[in-house]
Amino acid sequence: MAAAPVWSVDPRTGNPREQVAVEATAEEVDRAVRAAHAVRESLADRTVRAAFLRIAADLLTEAGEHVIEAADAETALGPVRLTGELARTAAQLRAFAEVVDEGAYLDIHIDHADATRTPPWPDLRRYKIPLGVVAVYAASNFPLAFSVPGGDTASALAAGCPVVVKAHPDHPATSELCASVLRRAAAKAGLPEDVLTLVHGFDAGVELIRHPLVAAAGFTGSVRGGRALFDAAAARPRPIPFHGELGSLNPVVVTGAAAAERAEEIGAGLGGSMTMGAGQFCTKPGFVLAPAGETGDRLLESLTAAVSDTEAAVLLDHRMRDAFLAGVRTRAELPGVQAPVTPGAGGDHTVSAGFLTVPAQLLTAEGPHDELLEECFGPVTVVARYTSHEEVTAVLSRLPGNLTATLQTATDGADADAPGLLAALTPLAGRVLVNGWPTGVAVAPAQQHGGPYPASTSTSTSVGTTAIERWLRPVSYQTTPEALLPPELREDNPQGLPRRVDGRRA
Repeated sequence: MAAAPVWSVDPRTGNPREQVAVEATAEEVDRAVRAAHAVRESLADRTVRAAFLRIAADLLTEAGEHVIEAADAETALGPVRLTGELARTAAQLRAFAEVVDEGAYLDIHIDHADATRTPPWPDLRRYKIPLGVVAVYAASNFPLAFSVPGGDTASALAAGCPVVVKAHPDHPATSELCASVLRRAAAKAGLPEDVLTLVHGFDAGVELIRHPLVAAAGFTGSVRGGRALFDAAAARPRPIPFHGELGSLNPVVVTGAAAAERAEEIGAGLGGSMTMGAGQFCTKPGFVLAPAGETGDRLLESLTAAVSDTEAAVLLDHRMRDAFLAGVRTRAELPGVQAPVTPGAGGDHTVSAGFLTVPAQLLTAEGPHDELLEECFGPVTVVARYTSHEEVTAVLSRLPGNLTATLQTATDGADADAPGLLAALTPLAGRVLVNGWPTGVAVAPAQQHGGPYPASTSTSTSVGTTAIERWLRPVSYQTTPEALLPPELREDNPQGLPRRVDGRRA
């Protein structure tokens, strides 16, 4: 049987643009993984790896016009948004090059033999080594920053792991273009091109997670798809780490004092955040607890104005559009739910933004309104109106894990509810914001992009330089002669790496 074609589709019309590839067979996935595994030692030199990442950033930037054109044609995200995403992606690659150069990620510890301790210590030297081939599952909503040249790929390559990327079907032409740029960068750095390979197709993704030479996986996508791969990774004869970002409601709590102080500002900020990128950011604030009464009404009036001014938007594909329309319809039909601005179809290929409101009391216990506590991908949010602090804490206790949680509090520091609510939000998310909005994730060392399940399947971050830790494992050498030690662990520290010696930073 002939391999299924992979088409690039225009989301603005739903029409195929061009065939860019064919879906990989099981044999082709096997060849891709084995090719990556065969060249893993070529990534051992940190200097070469850092150069590779910088060259990749430069070549992506040089190819920017073509990359942005291809990505816009397949995602309808627009040149402005994609120009920023390309810059972020290149900066991410360069940031990991700096991490590799510095070497602190190796987490080197040297404890010299000490016979005076009870029990005595032998000579122990510990650092981290790469896991092996990493499978990366590209995201739909970020065709660059969370796809072929994105954070999972950059951090894995920085760790010294070859990568096999499973392309997302929403942007196959962009994926092919970016993969060719990265492979060209590898060759320019003196590395085999197979340090990065690309495969297409649903079945290929399943074969990839099952392949015995795949040592770890990174995923950004839906709860359903991510959980299936997570379960497959755990069910292997030799289970592997699966770092998945699956879904997030990103709750926001607006205190009474905050609403009294700046209801209009909060409503406008919420409207801008929830409609950014047509509501397709994984950090979109999808659930808001706001006070009932006059101050909450002012907030909703401001939110209504902000959302009403938003133009109809094209989602990433028509399947997502259909899911969005079905999701908002079933939610809007629940008893007690109102739609001050009705989300729905803006045209044959677009959607219009909106929001729903519901009394928070209906969400304090399990019931038919539980669907409102689940992510709805697209430009919609749910505002639950509360009448007491007890309602807020009761609803928060029922929320799933999230990437972010936000507290809008009075800016004068005199909000009595703030400390308790911040404490209640912290267990729910990996990143907790105060008086900000969660859309926009800085690529910084202190970033945490991941949270309790189902936000992610591990405690790691997928954004920021500490994302490299996902693809490493520690190894200790005991009473090992100097000549046999890896250079990073030798006594004279020929590479000048940061490390701790006998408990002290050297």
